[in-house]
Amino acid sequence: MTISDLDKRVLLSVARTAIFNQLVPAGIERQLLPDSNGALNLCGGAFVSLYVDDKLRGCIGTFSEANSIFMNVKQMAESAAVSDSRFTPIEFSEIGALKIEISILTPREPVRKVDEIIPGKHGIYMEKGMNRGTLLPQVATSQKWSVEDLLGNCAKYKAGIGWNGWKKADLYRYEAMVFSSDDLPPDC
Repeated sequence: MTISDLDKRVLLSVARTAIFNQLVPAGIERQLLPDSNGALNLCGGAFVSLYVDDKLRGCIGTFSEANSIFMNVKQMAESAAVSDSRFTPIEFSEIGALKIEISILTPREPVRKVDEIIPGKHGIYMEKGMNRGTLLPQVATSQKWSVEDLLGNCAKYKAGIGWNGWKKADLYRYEAMVFSSDDLPPDC
């Protein structure tokens, strides 16, 4: 799938507007731009990460392909702003300093051998029983992790199955098209 610069602008605007609407008093909401682009109407997973002063302040996503990319970005932006239990909700005073990063996900593929995972290119998703966890591709790049570091960190800190728990988990890989409000001119 290709996401054009126009698509990126629309998605960043949708995310920013959805966040704004979560933080302002009722009755002052901004209207979301209508989605007229076919690519954004395709179903696909998405994550929205929020940063203030280069510090992560929220990150929520979904692999669900039941909704359009447009709708998933809107819903994940709302949740990342106010519902990520690891952080206090974004405050209205932080909107001007807010950096929005969007990751559009490819469908997950089963991993049969660990050498099929390329850190920085692939995100990892694992599940063992009721435990699940994921790390986006850009996390391995920013942390300079090896495949083992990626799997161990995901297993221990995201899935809660211990550092070596990935060895008995079902593993999947995926890719992400990642862009942020820093990538495009400030009108986004």
